[in-house]
Amino acid sequence: MGRLLVAVAGFAFSMHSLSAQAATTYALDDVIQMAMTHSPLMNIAKAREDGANAALVTARSLINPEVEVGAGPTRYRTPGGQGSNGNWSIGISQPLEYPSVRRARQEVASSNIKVANLGTELTVLGLQANVKSAFYHVVQRQAVLQLTEGDRVLLRDIRERVKLRVDVGESPRYELIKADTELLAAERDYQTALTQVLEAKAYLRGLVGTVMPETYDVRGQLPLGSTLPALNDLNSRISGTVSLQQIRAAIDTATARVTLQEKLRNPGLTLKAGVEQDPDLSQFRLGLAIPIPVLNQRQGQIAEAAAELRELQAIFDDRELVLSRELNAAYQRYIVSQQQLNAFENGLLSQAESVLKVAESAYRFGERGILDYLDAQRTYRMVRKDYLAARYGYIEAILDIEQLLGQKFLGEAS
Repeated sequence: MGRLLVAVAGFAFSMHSLSAQAATTYALDDVIQMAMTHSPLMNIAKAREDGANAALVTARSLINPEVEVGAGPTRYRTPGGQGSNGNWSIGISQPLEYPSVRRARQEVASSNIKVANLGTELTVLGLQANVKSAFYHVVQRQAVLQLTEGDRVLLRDIRERVKLRVDVGESPRYELIKADTELLAAERDYQTALTQVLEAKAYLRGLVGTVMPETYDVRGQLPLGSTLPALNDLNSRISGTVSLQQIRAAIDTATARVTLQEKLRNPGLTLKAGVEQDPDLSQFRLGLAIPIPVLNQRQGQIAEAAAELRELQAIFDDRELVLSRELNAAYQRYIVSQQQLNAFENGLLSQAESVLKVAESAYRFGERGILDYLDAQRTYRMVRKDYLAARYGYIEAILDIEQLLGQKFLGEAS
């Protein structure tokens, strides 16, 4: 059974290796460029920008004139009329907005353009951070896959040596059982790591779009990162973040909308001119129509716009608090991850490796049994995997802070 699992896993890895060789390889910059060009999120943001620009064109447009034409028969009701004759009339009217109304309408449209532009910038920052995180997740999973493959090959070799010693009577039978168990665990870990690589690649492709082939590989390594500024310094940068700038622009838009609704109580006037032709009479008329805000003073529209403004002001205050809270939480994760990395790099990795070398030498010289060696091997394997997880957690914490503040702190390696 053990040999069958080994053979199946070996075939799966061989097929995976062949497909990886044939697949296109992408660096981080390549993936980010594809995401910026083809991601549906970017298409949504650009469509919103186009819509906001079109709204400004609408706000600057003048109202079209109206032409009214009428004709019909004429019948006299008094004696002596000339019989039935036709009559006709032509009238034209031109609505004109007051300058203050036009300015308010254009101010709303201009503010919406700023909101849309900042929304695009926010989308770019978020997409870049998510792509970086997903890319490095693939890199980390691939590193784990390489570790599990190396462990599998090593344990396969150990199992064969143990079997030889058992066959010649130098070791008890239970050592072979233990070696078989460890090899099966290594096969399971390898299959799990391979599945996790495929899942991480699928998630990265989902961020980029269908332009990225289903089968691909990435080229890169986990960056070492950079030391972040002090937390107080980072907190002082919250007020300048893109997300808060966007809400401020939305508040400006809402303020302009309140002004517009107030101005629309009396939006403008209508100039009218017309000609009426009866059989015996021609009439020329000039007129002026002015709406009188008596029955409807737009109380509902004004109150609705004012409520939207208050909502946005509350959203701004809440977002500022959320940013501060999330920044502090991400910074704490950064500190913890940094401490974990220091622990690994300043002792745990070297200690685990030293213990493994001692156990391996003792096993080769017959001073210790296979169980001690396998335990040391398992411990070393777990330490290396935990180290990779800690490095990725460190990178993820920095990327979270980058996304929150819209600034770059991570020293990247393609």
